[in-house]
Amino acid sequence: MRTILAALLLSLPWLAGCSRDAADPGGADAGADAIRMPSVTVTGDDSGVEELNWRPPQVALAADDVADAHRRAADALSGGRLFDGPDDAIPLYLALLRLDADDTRAKTGLDRSLDRLLEQGAQALRHAEDRTESLRRARQIAAVARTVAPGDAAVSAYLAKVDEVDQLTRLNLASERALREGRLGEAGGGALAGFREVLKWKPGQPRALQGIAAVESAMIRRAEEAALASDFGTARIWLAHAAKVREDAQTVADARVRVEAIRLARIVELRDAGVRDMATPLGLKDARIKLAEVLRIAEPGNRVAADFRQRIDLATHYGQFRPGQAFTDSLHHGGRGPEMVVVPHGGFLMGAADDENGAADAEKPAHYVRFDRGFAMARHPVTVGEFRRFVDATQYRPRATRRGHSVVYDERSGNFVRRSGVDWQSDYAGQPASDDMPVLHVSVYDAEAYAEWLAGQTGHGYRLPSEAEYEYALRAGQQGRYPWGNGQPPRGVANLTGGNDRSPSGRTWNNAFVGYGDGYWGPAPVGKFRANAFGLKDLDGNTSEWVGDCWHASYRRAPADGATWFNPGCRSRVVRGGSWASSPAQARSAWRSSSDSDMTNARVGFRVVRGI
Repeated sequence: MRTILAALLLSLPWLAGCSRDAADPGGADAGADAIRMPSVTVTGDDSGVEELNWRPPQVALAADDVADAHRRAADALSGGRLFDGPDDAIPLYLALLRLDADDTRAKTGLDRSLDRLLEQGAQALRHAEDRTESLRRARQIAAVARTVAPGDAAVSAYLAKVDEVDQLTRLNLASERALREGRLGEAGGGALAGFREVLKWKPGQPRALQGIAAVESAMIRRAEEAALASDFGTARIWLAHAAKVREDAQTVADARVRVEAIRLARIVELRDAGVRDMATPLGLKDARIKLAEVLRIAEPGNRVAADFRQRIDLATHYGQFRPGQAFTDSLHHGGRGPEMVVVPHGGFLMGAADDENGAADAEKPAHYVRFDRGFAMARHPVTVGEFRRFVDATQYRPRATRRGHSVVYDERSGNFVRRSGVDWQSDYAGQPASDDMPVLHVSVYDAEAYAEWLAGQTGHGYRLPSEAEYEYALRAGQQGRYPWGNGQPPRGVANLTGGNDRSPSGRTWNNAFVGYGDGYWGPAPVGKFRANAFGLKDLDGNTSEWVGDCWHASYRRAPADGATWFNPGCRSRVVRGGSWASSPAQARSAWRSSSDSDMTNARVGFRVVRGI
């Protein structure tokens, strides 16, 4: 029997099918035979693997105890209790043989116990390379087998396997310690060399394979840390090391994408900061410093870097543009962006006067804002068709789509209600919207995502307008209560709540401009009403619009240069401009409202601006 066991041990399929994490040394072995711990002497070393010795438990037998001892030994063997205590099979059979060296039953029982012991050892060895407890068990059994039958062929084969696993485990442990200490082995030695040595002995050994993967992950982590510190040269070196760890590893390819994303984000951050610097002549020097950093980290041909360089060259002028000029930017994947109009630089008094009728405290104090450079603003709000191109290109899922509902106008009740199945493709009543309608049911995050996509497609700084830019463009040189002045709206000026408006079922507005009608109940297709003095449309009606600012309860300490007033992490954002369903007081030039960032409804859309 032990000759067969010896052959089996020499061909044991080590760790076949094992998937337990090598970092979990405390897992229990499979099988009832692997549960009980023996009485052994343990001495530790710094490898984490113990030296084990076994002494047979003392069994006191008298001649008249032989029959009972045989019975107890047979019961212990049958139950798999082999060596832990004085009532286990091997100690009992050894005691019987000490009484009578020719006890045939005891010899046979000891042989069977040794066979069973080696079976348990083979079971423990199947997991010993990955589980410290399994290796401990295998070594305990080795100590017992070496004591009972040191010259037995099966025992010798088993001991050889235990020694082999012992060496592999020690090498894995040393490699894992090197990994924890940061000695990865990119230049030779270290954790990588140790794990590879294990795999030379035992190809496919799971613990070593996991170690190799961990070394690769550590190198990737160092590359990403270097990238976050804008040290892309070091990041490239670490990625090159990681690429040599495992051939054609997708993880390294994914890491390269992440590093490039970090690079692009840093370039865009520097570019945007430089654009803000260029809002004043004194900031041009700082902008050039940022450009030098962009050129240091950017790959040749980067569109954002090239655009930044051009902006600085034209920093003191409109560059290739002129006030009032309309243009579109080409998109990288084909087509054109929204039609943009250059708004002239200048200044205005932002906010409501102290004596303005209907004004709120949040609209005060009125304060002077000056734009030292012009900017380009979309002629009209972003349409359903324009937003569709973004969604189709990126597979972006706007907030209302993910949430499954938005707020629409209900014709039956005359109220705004939440309705399921409504998102950016829907109109004010929740029906499918045509591509020339202003996009509704979008959150400020959706609007910002669209603007960021435009920036990436064009290489130019698209974003949401600041609140100051919006009011400046809305007033277009007019300082009256409304965008058109102080009185009633002129005929056909905008899509507003008029006393002559009628809903599909004949409803009228309770609070409207008396005697005014524009022919629409709900938003109109963009551009249906005349442009203001800056050439912009629908700012004074049709839809309210998201701007880039966080909500502040007043204009105290507001930026005087027209920049976006933004606090990272803020949840309340600003909505500006009257809509098709706004009261006359909400159509005032200074009117502003606070809305949660995730809000979507049938009255709010957005448009974009672009630096020039």
